[in-house]
Amino acid sequence: MRGRVVWWGLLLLAGVFALAYLYFTLVPGPVDPAARQYFTAAEIAAGRRYAQANRLIFIVSFFVELAVLAGLVFSPAAARLGHGATRLAQGRPLVAGFLFFAALWVLLRAVNLPFSLLSSYYLEHQWGFSTESLAGWWGDYLKGAALDLMLSGAGVVLFFWATRRWPRTWWLAAGAFLAAWIIIANYLWPVVVAPLFNRFTPATDPEVVAMVQRLAERADLSVGKVLVMDASRRTTKANAYFAGLGRTKRIVLYDTLLRDYPRDEVEAVVAHELAHWKLGHIRRGTVYGIAANFALWLLLFLVLRLSLDLPHRGPYPPQAWALVVFFFLLTSFIGNPITNGISRRMEAAADAYSVELTGDPRAVVRLQVDLARRDLADISPPPFIEWFTYTHPSTMRRIEAVVALSPRRP
Repeated sequence: MRGRVVWWGLLLLAGVFALAYLYFTLVPGPVDPAARQYFTAAEIAAGRRYAQANRLIFIVSFFVELAVLAGLVFSPAAARLGHGATRLAQGRPLVAGFLFFAALWVLLRAVNLPFSLLSSYYLEHQWGFSTESLAGWWGDYLKGAALDLMLSGAGVVLFFWATRRWPRTWWLAAGAFLAAWIIIANYLWPVVVAPLFNRFTPATDPEVVAMVQRLAERADLSVGKVLVMDASRRTTKANAYFAGLGRTKRIVLYDTLLRDYPRDEVEAVVAHELAHWKLGHIRRGTVYGIAANFALWLLLFLVLRLSLDLPHRGPYPPQAWALVVFFFLLTSFIGNPITNGISRRMEAAADAYSVELTGDPRAVVRLQVDLARRDLADISPPPFIEWFTYTHPSTMRRIEAVVALSPRRP
């Protein structure tokens, strides 16, 4: 491949990040002394052990998937698989592309399955978080896999069709399609996909509903639905989120949050979610995602032109899909610091606005402490780990930022 220099450059950068991640997972360094004001030594140590186990599973699974894909694209294996798919498809390119995709999809699912089972089932049970049976886990896994196969398979057929229809500008079509899909998915996910995995019911506690309405009025927002999700059927962890667009907008509260946390901390969570809405984070995140989507498809187009020896208008062979998957694995990993840095800034802004909405920084601090204790958060992670993978500021950073907003220490 003429594009080997590009691929080796991406591999080198990903390898440096991955090795640094592994090193700081194994050698996390000292804990921020300020953490001992809020947490015991046992709580800090437990959070580190739990985080270390999750990080090791994540980085080993990345190395394994990387090795499998590199073995395919840098050897004749992908070409042989592509020729086999073409023979089975009797020369029909779209069918051949789908057959190659299906074979690769099964391979990667098989490779990643042990890591998924270990991280989301066995580890969560070991630490007392999961309330889901093994049969329930498999049910969720198979539903998710079927949905992924259906949507990804349709996307692959469209990809090969577009590359044949517009050999020089297909990346624009792909970017436009994905941009539309991002918007449609944001609209449909709460009402089509989410109910496949959880039950959502309107909040019936009048105090909770009144509290949400009161905070929404302070933020000058019109709240749609306030729903409670049956998170307790799978986990003891608590959370809340804002989802949807237009008529599907809703605030979703985990039933574990309402069950296990005092009302002023629930109010802090709701205020945080409303802050994302008020500050336009959902809209900005969508715009950023669409812009990055176009940039990545253009970069992929250029890399494929260097990597595939094709006639002037020749169609992409089925094995081109292995390069596509390899490209997005590398770029999504390398791009972690950018996407997560944007997310952390939004989360910090939402924390600050939640204090403004509630007028109760003490409750916001107590919420962070309780969440960290119950969820075994790594209170003071290595700076590299936080920079590379954290979508939210670490617990101590969030606490210190909220304390700085208050004239008196909570």
